[in-house]
Amino acid sequence: MKNINKVLDILEEIYPDAKCELDYTTPFELLVATILSAQCTDVRVNKVTGDMFKKYNTPKDFANLSIEEIEEEIKSCGLYKSKAEKIKSTSEKIFNEYNGKVPDNLEDLTKLPGVGRKTANVVLSNAFNQDAMAVDTHVFRVSNRIGIVNTQTPEKTEFALMDAIPKKRWSHSHHLLIFHGRRICKARKPECGICPITKYCKYYKNNFDKVHS
Repeated sequence: MKNINKVLDILEEIYPDAKCELDYTTPFELLVATILSAQCTDVRVNKVTGDMFKKYNTPKDFANLSIEEIEEEIKSCGLYKSKAEKIKSTSEKIFNEYNGKVPDNLEDLTKLPGVGRKTANVVLSNAFNQDAMAVDTHVFRVSNRIGIVNTQTPEKTEFALMDAIPKKRWSHSHHLLIFHGRRICKARKPECGICPITKYCKYYKNNFDKVHS
């Protein structure tokens, strides 16, 4: 896509409040919240962590909990059993191997149990203010649908977006694409009739321009 900066400029105008919608006060809280956010809404995660972080909010706290105790706290999030195991193991590793501090680099973050590139990049960009491209389902769908990239996997999408988008815009463009994916460019039925970037969109050209021409 030649007009990527123009597209991002338009999305910035439409979503001036685009930012991470998970509630957190420390890198560790964001890490836990991001693990919980898999196949779960941010609203639900914030409800769960709002109560849980008042009681437990450090790697040591969670390392000292049993998996069953963590499960009880996060039960209303999907996949809570596997998430509880990941949170427990990750907390133990951070406490024992990183002096209780969340690593601030991709290599060490992705060594943590249950922390893939997406989760690591969310933490790096939001908690540590680093330029990073986190690719979740919205970013993967929207960036391929509108034609910024043409890739088959989230990891390939991450690297393609890093090539296509100026580095200083990586972190914010992630939020812009998520907001657009949640509000207009929805998974099952994109609302092309109210979309401000149709003139640049591959999906729109392929599906609607032919009808109108």
